[in-house]
Amino acid sequence: MPKSIYSKEYKTAVEKLKKARQEAGLKQIEVAKKLGKPQSYISKIERGERRVDIAELKELARIYKKSINFFVE
Repeated sequence: MPKSIYSKEYKTAVEKLKKARQEAGLKQIEVAKKLGKPQSYISKIERGERRVDIAELKELARIYKKSINFFVE
């Protein structure tokens, strides 16, 4: 069984995270500051190099003003 980070579903969710950030008019550095993280944290998420857990997804959804369902449907 392949790791979920490499699955088509995970890749789609990551693409939606990037799209949501862009639609919100935010730069990676701005999102990172809201989370108290370095810019590389957001960059790695958007490149699929870092997994996002449910708590992080919830916080990103709040920042982007999207439902969690937007990212997982």
